[in-house]
Amino acid sequence: MSGYDLAVIGLGYVGMPLAKEASAAGLRVVGLDVDQRKVDALTAGHSYIDDLSDHDLDSMLAAGFTATLDQAVLAASDTIVICVPTPLDEDHRPDLSAVRGAVESVGRYLQRGTLVVLESTTYPGTTDEVVRPILEDASGLTAGVDFHLAFSPERIDPGNAKYGLRNTPKVVGGYTPECRDRASAFYARFIEQVVTVSGTREAEMAKLLENTYRHVNIALVNEMAIFCDELGVNLWESIEAAATKPFGFQKFLPGPGVGGHCIPVDPSYLSHAVRKLGYPFRFVELAQEINERMPQYVVARVTRLLNRARKAVNGSTVLLLGVTYKPDIADERETPAVPIARVFRELGAELVFADPHVKRWTVDGTEVPRVDDLAEAVASADVTVLLQQHSAFDLEMVEKRALLLLDTRGVLSEGDRVERL
Repeated sequence: MSGYDLAVIGLGYVGMPLAKEASAAGLRVVGLDVDQRKVDALTAGHSYIDDLSDHDLDSMLAAGFTATLDQAVLAASDTIVICVPTPLDEDHRPDLSAVRGAVESVGRYLQRGTLVVLESTTYPGTTDEVVRPILEDASGLTAGVDFHLAFSPERIDPGNAKYGLRNTPKVVGGYTPECRDRASAFYARFIEQVVTVSGTREAEMAKLLENTYRHVNIALVNEMAIFCDELGVNLWESIEAAATKPFGFQKFLPGPGVGGHCIPVDPSYLSHAVRKLGYPFRFVELAQEINERMPQYVVARVTRLLNRARKAVNGSTVLLLGVTYKPDIADERETPAVPIARVFRELGAELVFADPHVKRWTVDGTEVPRVDDLAEAVASADVTVLLQQHSAFDLEMVEKRALLLLDTRGVLSEGDRVERL
């Protein structure tokens, strides 16, 4: 019997919920990372993940979970799941360096009969064309014969109190039908519903389809927000009216830009795969263009608000409320607050921020002053910009005390001093 039922590579927002549920189901779990600070924090019982409390971590440690930097644990693991980041490089192309590094490590220690699963979001063909050759070359073993290989896209939604890993259906595609069945049986030990597809490419595409769908629809309402403002149409009211239709419509809301680990990144992986065929994926590239210009549009709307009050952006105090990419979490990945802050700084604004989940915030290496007394900050700022509606914010007070306010989330009532995006 091996030492571990599961080795999780990458102890972040995807890997740790996986380790948590597997541990709770009685599996022997080890977590592997390259970051000493993460390993030290987990070993000491300190969680750095929004959806994993210190109490959860204590339960995991009591159940035998360990975190380590030692790759040798891979040789003693029945199943290895890779949950490393897949960001974009400076040219908006897929950066698979973390995946390649993790797979090379797995290949050095791979044993016969082991199941290897990639969960990191990527373009169709990665598991077969990138992961499999590295594993086979490094180990001398053959996928589908000597070891099992599968892809199962992560569907973690940080801060979602209703759907977590256990009750979110798990899509699984295998390199062979036997690989699929082995992976399906593994996930069924701690996930309520497993959905199988015919191959790894279909599983890889499923994740990209989910987030490209959201990306395109968010871009649609963002562009509508821009021209509805000029047409004098209350788009927020129109969206709520349309949402009363019980079929054929799903509500998406405009905002200051897209953020997080999925929507700003995943569609670019799909666009990359299409471009390799020799033509552009025009829907995705147009959606990217629209969503990326929203921070600039937010600044333009704030400039208009200040102009009406006979003030310039240059020298005005601009208070940003909420700088994370989602409400009620501390995750700042790809947050639109960064490009918004960048433009305000270029225009000479005095920038401050308030966020109960972020104690220190830097933009391009320069720290933005944080305010602690929200009521005082709102009353003294020339303009307040609500970027994220954290539940800790007293929005009624903000609405009442702000000199000028742009609400990018559509949660406040419009008036002489308050505008919705």
